[in-house]
Amino acid sequence: MVKHQPLQVYERQLCLSCLTGIYGCRWKRYQRSHDDSSKWECVWFLILTSTFLLLLVWSYFWWAAQNDYGEFNWVLYNRSGEWTDGTVPILATTAAGFTYVSFLMMLALCHVAVGQQLNLYWLHKIGVTAAMMTTITGVISINELWGEEWDIIAISLQATGPFLHLGALAAITALSWLMAGQVIRFEKTRFQLVVLLVYLSVLLALYLAPLTITSPCLMDRASLKQRPNVIGHRGAPMLAPENTVMSFNKAVQHKVNGLEADVTVSLDGVPFLMRDRTLRRTTDVAKVFPARQFSDASLFNWTELRSLNAGQWFLKDDPYRTVQSMSQRDLNRAGNQTVCSLQELLRVVVRSNRSVVFNLRRPPPEHPRHGSWVNDTLQAFRRSGIPEEQVMWTPDWGREMVQQEAPGFQQISGAKLSAEAAREQGLVGLHLHYSQTSAVEIRYAHGLPSDVTSSWVPNPIWLMSPEEYCMVWITSDLVSFAIIIGIFAFQKWRLSGMRSYNPEQIMLSAAAVRSSSRDVSLMKEKLIFSEINNGTSSAEELSLYSGNGYDGYTNEGIAH
Repeated sequence: MVKHQPLQVYERQLCLSCLTGIYGCRWKRYQRSHDDSSKWECVWFLILTSTFLLLLVWSYFWWAAQNDYGEFNWVLYNRSGEWTDGTVPILATTAAGFTYVSFLMMLALCHVAVGQQLNLYWLHKIGVTAAMMTTITGVISINELWGEEWDIIAISLQATGPFLHLGALAAITALSWLMAGQVIRFEKTRFQLVVLLVYLSVLLALYLAPLTITSPCLMDRASLKQRPNVIGHRGAPMLAPENTVMSFNKAVQHKVNGLEADVTVSLDGVPFLMRDRTLRRTTDVAKVFPARQFSDASLFNWTELRSLNAGQWFLKDDPYRTVQSMSQRDLNRAGNQTVCSLQELLRVVVRSNRSVVFNLRRPPPEHPRHGSWVNDTLQAFRRSGIPEEQVMWTPDWGREMVQQEAPGFQQISGAKLSAEAAREQGLVGLHLHYSQTSAVEIRYAHGLPSDVTSSWVPNPIWLMSPEEYCMVWITSDLVSFAIIIGIFAFQKWRLSGMRSYNPEQIMLSAAAVRSSSRDVSLMKEKLIFSEINNGTSSAEELSLYSGNGYDGYTNEGIAH
């Protein structure tokens, strides 16, 4: 008499098929494996993780630098001579690469969670390698072109640090599900103990991380100082063409404390506003004077400068992506702006009772006003009737002469000096980029950051007392610890008594796995169901075989 074990009936597992299919192109049941991943695949998992972390930092850098996109484009313009928005391709490739690598990272973690063998498909390996090499190339290029901008990461962390800490704590808490499964499901090998030790070390570091977080936003509202002065850098360049009358009027409408501009002197001695060395970026000089478009802006007389349009470029290039939000009236005004003289700026300053700070560029040696450029600028201030105390004089050249001619000017410098050196030179402030000063120096010094946009800043972005943050910190740590303990206990209960064998573990022999995908696709499953007659049953063999001579699996549940 022959007695048989009941046959297994396989259930479709669509999610598992998609998981192993998308990650490793293993769409068939017999292509899956619960064996340990090979060392080579573990190396690829480390490469994938490294690429993900690199792209995470790269993406955060461009998110933090969004207020300086215009400055980056200006750096590219100075190198190439052509104005283009270089951030568009960078942001597009960064978003695509980060999304792709994050998706693969999620699939890899899901493989670990369900105990599936890692087997990254070769196309994905190429994609991950391309993403890593592209990002590394971008980091090197930015370091050469715009290296000073890396400081923005440390500066932005002062505001985002507490929130990033909570996000990292939530992520590491969620990973405890994988760690608990790995530790409980398998034997505790040395490698697993090392991984567990690293995980616990990272967890402990995150629990104690707030001890190292110092943020200017963590203070009592009662100790908040007076709102800092806001300077309209080239007016309001996001709302109107920079260094134009319309731009300065827009800045005044947004209640700025002062206006900032870049001044140079024309061929006939008229101070006018222009940031670049040439007129190509912000005027239509290529159309009006095509043969002189690469000439220095100061080598044009005022009549020629006045004939140029200084607003059409703003509507065409849309440097801050704000044109579409402008009213039709503002669009018409922006399109008709001309090169602005210093005299016109000072009229806006006097009328609005604001302060003015400016950068003064000396003309080239062949310029007829090369020796009298400072006097030409001083004459413009005298003719305007502006009170001297409203003028912040920044050029270091000829400062002693300016102090004698206009003793009421507020003398500031664009170089970072010590307090003693500043007092010796009669300076009352510094005109610095925000990355050149620390939070402590800004709090206790009387400097003016140079890249402040014209906007109303009544309060910090967020504010929390140290006591409130301490409560949030301790609560989040306790909740995280409780969740991790609960996950480990649940995984221990869920996996206790379970065998590592599962019908889905059926796989080809090593020789079959190494065979070509075409031969493997010929494998078929045969199920012969038993017949039951009068309490006895008979069945044929259950086998997996191939027409190509591969070894098959026969039912060994037959008892003789």
